[in-house]
Amino acid sequence: MTDLCAEDLATIYPKPSPRVIAKARPAIDAHARKFIEMSPFCVLATSGADGSVDASPRGGGTGFVHVAGPNQLLMPDRSGNNRIDSFKNVVEGSGFVHLLFFVPGIDETLRVGGRGTLSADPDLLASMVEFGKPPRAVLSVAVSEVYFHCGKALMRSKLWSPEVKVQRSVMPSISQVIHDQTSLGEPEGQDVVEARYRTQL
Repeated sequence: MTDLCAEDLATIYPKPSPRVIAKARPAIDAHARKFIEMSPFCVLATSGADGSVDASPRGGGTGFVHVAGPNQLLMPDRSGNNRIDSFKNVVEGSGFVHLLFFVPGIDETLRVGGRGTLSADPDLLASMVEFGKPPRAVLSVAVSEVYFHCGKALMRSKLWSPEVKVQRSVMPSISQVIHDQTSLGEPEGQDVVEARYRTQL
């Protein structure tokens, strides 16, 4: 197998159309705002000082990421595994972040990029109580690029289609998986894991 170089790409892919280039906007417009306000889930991508890249799932109630203005998003951080890889990248790495928003039932996705900063201001945290508790911190994104992705990837995957949904029982519990991988802790069944999840949202 021969690796492709930059020159090879131009022979494989045609140039994007002017419309595709122009759809990358410098701010959140009414359409992007509506999409974010309908979204209960996104993926947060960050880059570290060593050039590493982290992508982390984030979720909450519908519209859990707040549109504070055409060039500012506020994302509350909820309970997780405490590795805080994303936030270390924000404060120690490039500071650049990208968010990919999903809305169940819509095949298009929305990508938002900018520079992130973190806050633990008590008033800000108190304004974002969800699941009965405030977030631990809030990621503020100074937005510099916004654009919609076409729906082809989700159409190919049939992500929202019941016909591709699998039963959770086809995989062992995450507790069992990590025990098998590390030999640490005691393996727990999926029912125990999900019960604990519900107390830690």
